[in-house]
Amino acid sequence: MKRITIFSFVLAVAAFSSVFMTTAQAQGDKKSTAILEAMSNKYQKIKSFKAVFTYTPEGGKPLKGDATVKGTKFRLKMAGQEIFNDGKLMATYIKETNEVNLQDFDPSAGGDLDPTRIYSAYKKGFKYAFLQEKKEGAQTFEVVELTSTGKNSQVDKVQIQVNKADKSISSWKIFQKNGQKVTYKVEQFQPDVNVPDTFFTFNSKQFPGVEVVDLR
Repeated sequence: MKRITIFSFVLAVAAFSSVFMTTAQAQGDKKSTAILEAMSNKYQKIKSFKAVFTYTPEGGKPLKGDATVKGTKFRLKMAGQEIFNDGKLMATYIKETNEVNLQDFDPSAGGDLDPTRIYSAYKKGFKYAFLQEKKEGAQTFEVVELTSTGKNSQVDKVQIQVNKADKSISSWKIFQKNGQKVTYKVEQFQPDVNVPDTFFTFNSKQFPGVEVVDLR
C-alpha cells in the first residue's frame, strides 16, 4: 500500500501546486492552457496547505485521506498509514503493526511518484487538451485531460475538473498504464496553515512500543 499512498499524495501536490503550469511551457490548446494557468494563478501564493480528500478506486468504495504540505515537507494519513517527510528523512508508520520504516528521502529517485519533482514532471511530461464543460447542480466545471509523454511514466493520463467560477480544483481522475483508475475528490482545503517544521518529523515517543525498521 505504500506506493499507492505516496502516489496519492503526489497527485494532491500536483493539484494544488503554485507552479503547476507556465505559459512558456504550454503543450496544449489555448482553452486548456488558459484554464490551467488560471488555476495556477489562484494557488501561486499558497506556501502551505492542509487538504482532506476522498479517493475511490474504480469499482471500490470511497476512502478518506488528508495531507499537510509545507514546501518539500509533508505529512500524510491514508490507508492505515502515516508518512512523515521533513525533506531529508521519510518515515512510514503502519498503524496495524505499530511499525515505522525509516529511509533517506531521495528526490532524484522517485520519478513521477516523487513529490519534490512533480512540478517539473507535469511541466515537461504531459500534453493537455480541453475535454468538456459540465454542470453538477448549480456549479459549472471545466475538464482538462493531461496525457503523459514519458515512456517510463506509470501514469497514462489525468483528467482534472476545475470549478469554472473560482478556478479551484474539484476532483481529478488518474488512469495508470497498468489499467488502474482512481478518482480523487477534494472535500476540504485550508491554505496557508501555520505548522512548525517539527510537525513533519516522526517522533517515536508519540508511538509507544513502535518497532523501528531502519532501511538507510
